[in-house]
Amino acid sequence: MKRTIYLPDELAERLSDYLKEHPQETLSSLVQSSLESKLESKDISKLLELAGIVRDAPRNASENAEDYLE
Repeated sequence: MKRTIYLPDELAERLSDYLKEHPQETLSSLVQSSLESKLESKDISKLLELAGIVRDAPRNASENAEDYLE
């Protein structure tokens, strides 16, 4: 797919500088990796597990909540 986009002058200059400093990257590869990163679905289940988020616990579980971790 081809698209035409507008970049403000300051951003276009920063982009040019970045590509000069990283000759192994192309504009296309940079845009693709940026979009992949931005658009990927975030699976936060492992983060919630690490944080100790309890999804299902009785109301009186405020004490010893760690007993209800999945």
